[in-house]
Amino acid sequence: MRDPYDVLGVPRDASQKDIKSAYRRLAKKYHPDQNPDDARAKERFAEANQAYEVVGDEKKRKQFDRGEIDAAGKPRFHEFHGAGAGGDPFAGFRQQAGPGGARHFEFRTSGVDAGDIFSEIFGDAFGRSARPGTGPGAGAQSRGGPQPADLNVNLDVTLEDVIQAAKVTAVFPDGRRLAVKLPAYVEDGQVIRLKGQGDASPFGGRGDALAKVRFRRHPRYRVDGRNLHVDLPVPLADAVLGAKVPVETPDGKVAVTVPAGSSSDRALRLKGRGLPVKTGGRGDLYANVRIMLPESDSDLEALMKKRRG
Repeated sequence: MRDPYDVLGVPRDASQKDIKSAYRRLAKKYHPDQNPDDARAKERFAEANQAYEVVGDEKKRKQFDRGEIDAAGKPRFHEFHGAGAGGDPFAGFRQQAGPGGARHFEFRTSGVDAGDIFSEIFGDAFGRSARPGTGPGAGAQSRGGPQPADLNVNLDVTLEDVIQAAKVTAVFPDGRRLAVKLPAYVEDGQVIRLKGQGDASPFGGRGDALAKVRFRRHPRYRVDGRNLHVDLPVPLADAVLGAKVPVETPDGKVAVTVPAGSSSDRALRLKGRGLPVKTGGRGDLYANVRIMLPESDSDLEALMKKRRG
């Protein structure tokens, strides 16, 4: 087994702080959860763990410097079965099986709590997985690392998209674009979970993307629950005498009857021309009459003067 100082890459007179920093750097680089298929990385990680167990503890470090213990932390000139230069390099590092066959890495040290260091490097998830009974086999973590975080994205849609349950494009912060089929019923502010479309985790797998639906402001329609409202310009003569006038709906142009004597703000209901409702079908579209006066009409002026009389 190599000299612990050489393993950690520090001089023999290094401070405890420098030793800890060197170990943190190696542990982060070679941790098995970041190198799951790299046998060499596992060996380097175990070697660094063993070295830090010896020189990371001030008492053991002094014993090693005095020649009382070897690089494995074993007393010199004593026989120990399975120890010494030919011993197990993973003496302080074991892979354990949890419930259901789940695997996690466990540290067995005497004097140095490697789990605390992993908590500092990787967060609480690694700190827990470095202690018996608290790894992935005992909780929701998998392979010793934290679950990938969900990614929040906005999904801007038009009212026509909502009505048609169309395919729309979600644009992710990293530039990815994904076609998303809207459900038959969707609300403004609703969140759609896109499985496996979140950020990639350095520990494997991806989180989910949470796409928040946002209705774009429409240049023509106003939203009122599942109903829509639209302004309907009506010439004065048509409002007084009645007429059929065209109305733009999300499904195309239709003719609507304006009753004689209609005044502004009269709402003409067009059934089933609104947004989809949960129970099936659609809300309604209300065409709100807006009477339009002619810019210049001498006959109309004369009539109004006579009526004012």
